[in-house]
Amino acid sequence: MTSSHKCETPNCNKPATLQCPTCIKIGIQGSFFCSQECFKSAWKQHKLLHALAKGETGTESANSGYNPWPYYTFTGKLRPWKQTPIRTVPKIDTITRPDYADHPAGKPLSEESFRGNTTIKVLNDEEIEAMRVSCKLGREVLDEAAKTVGVGVTTDEIDRVVHEACIERECYPSPLNYYKFPASCCTSVNEVICHGIPDTRPLEDGDLCNVDVTVYHRGFHGDLNETFFVGNVSDKHKNLVKVTYEALSKAIDIVKPGERYREIGNVIQKHVQAHGYSVVKSYCGHGIHRLFHTAPNVPHYAKNNAVGVMKAGNVFTIEPMISEGTWRDAQWPDDWTAVTQDGLWSAQFEQTLLVTDTGCEILTRRRTNNGQPWFMDNF
Repeated sequence: MTSSHKCETPNCNKPATLQCPTCIKIGIQGSFFCSQECFKSAWKQHKLLHALAKGETGTESANSGYNPWPYYTFTGKLRPWKQTPIRTVPKIDTITRPDYADHPAGKPLSEESFRGNTTIKVLNDEEIEAMRVSCKLGREVLDEAAKTVGVGVTTDEIDRVVHEACIERECYPSPLNYYKFPASCCTSVNEVICHGIPDTRPLEDGDLCNVDVTVYHRGFHGDLNETFFVGNVSDKHKNLVKVTYEALSKAIDIVKPGERYREIGNVIQKHVQAHGYSVVKSYCGHGIHRLFHTAPNVPHYAKNNAVGVMKAGNVFTIEPMISEGTWRDAQWPDDWTAVTQDGLWSAQFEQTLLVTDTGCEILTRRRTNNGQPWFMDNF
């Protein structure tokens, strides 16, 4: 019988059946190794897990004993922490609410009514201006989150900042209650590809943390995300982030009327594959305006079958998710958190774009530092 577990020794990944006895004793899930030799070679790093689980480092004590899925085998080192109660948005006339905000199952009924429709909307001047406003506000909210990211800060605190920044700008945080998503933004750390749920885990020195923000303002969504460095990030993970951003930039460079949407994936995969990385295939960019997700579908991998040709007035996102190892993903039992199957790290960047007569306008572009992402401020 073949083992479903992989050896946790870095760069091994052989089938593994030996489990660390200390991990079994103190209740740490996973921790499988293929041989005693691998276990011994990984011991110096592995034993830190024991200290964390016992609260000896001070960072894990608040989460001690919390394990919502005792039979789930995690692909990497990250674990879920307790979540705080779901935040609410005041029901006031100045904050327009999407149709799913108060739906008991969080269903975006207007969006679902267009499912399967590949027609790509061409926005009129009034709609384009509304998108400019929502995307500008979304950028302001993400910039507030960026100022919060740091060692010891919880992702729940980032979510609080995002939530309050949305309300201050008379926006509804689009992720909140979308198909019952329980937070106002997504925070994806290390091996989490996307859709991470903010919780009470403090960010650690060396982490990568992606913050994905979408705001809904006066009936229009503005969507963007960035991956941030937390403290002293290793050179290899800095490079992953750099290459991911470069791939997005190269894809944006080809956006113009007459270009096929399927070409975006060819550009992205060519760049990241040359650096030894892979493109996650399960999640794509998408059309966005009055609807959170709609046509076109924008895959980030090569030789895809995306339908459509860009026209002036189209608005959509490009948001490549790039991984150190495999492109394959898995999902935590919370039905949201997408992680790499091999536990290696992933990075992502996203912009909302308007196709113009001559090229494109980056609606969610950062307004300072020549539009560069935050990680480049101190790169």
